[in-house]
Amino acid sequence: MSTKKRILFIAQEMSPYLELSDYAAMVNKMAIKSNEAGLEVRVIMPRFGIINERRHRLHEVVRLSGINIVIDGDDYPLIIKVASLPNARLQVYFLDNEDYFKRKTVFADENEAFFDDNAARSVFFCKGALETVKKFGWPPDIIHCSGWMTSLIPMYLKTAYKKEPVFANSKIIYSMLPNTFKEKLGTTFVKKATISNQIKEKDMELFKEGTNTALNRGASKYADAVVLAGDKLEKKVVDEVKAEKGKIILPYKKDNEDLGDYLQLYNQLLGK
Repeated sequence: MSTKKRILFIAQEMSPYLELSDYAAMVNKMAIKSNEAGLEVRVIMPRFGIINERRHRLHEVVRLSGINIVIDGDDYPLIIKVASLPNARLQVYFLDNEDYFKRKTVFADENEAFFDDNAARSVFFCKGALETVKKFGWPPDIIHCSGWMTSLIPMYLKTAYKKEPVFANSKIIYSMLPNTFKEKLGTTFVKKATISNQIKEKDMELFKEGTNTALNRGASKYADAVVLAGDKLEKKVVDEVKAEKGKIILPYKKDNEDLGDYLQLYNQLLGK
């Protein structure tokens, strides 16, 4: 049985599959660096329609597919695909669904109008990622989330999934990125995001505005550690995170090519 510590990256973007910002390359580097450092690594991300399946050699994992994700009383089939990260011996899992991810743009249509179902897409991805890990039967020691689309995961792990054995020892990191949208996720966001009766109104309090700021604020509150992943983060939110007692914070560093700070953070959370 493997004694390697396990790290799961849950990201809305990652090179070479999807590059919405510079952080896509960072996720790629973090995964490879962690793998080289002797950690057992897996990655989960959405299978947005603009990701070329043939070029990146994605194929469906039939034994994992077949889960239905329930959002606000409606069932959505979860299809799981996998690819091997080029130049690295690690697996990237892609979560797919006909309704949410087949479109050829990511978060807005061709006229740059923000999709009105982005709230549901985010909930589907966050819940789908955690259900996928349960199906793996692969308990991660660290779960490193990045991007607003992953922002509900730290809260879900401390509420709806708190008693799941697979997550019993998981430490949660959230990389806070600069805001990328000015819209709100809509009036039904809180209802859709409340996926369990273990999630109380107070748990959704920081998220309820449905803004990019609110998502960063909520995710940072529930994470064990926060990475300040940009030099254009909202000062008010950063100050709130820094003021929180016991919160581990990795400051922004422009030149972080060797990723030594990240590995140090992982080792700190692993008690090394």
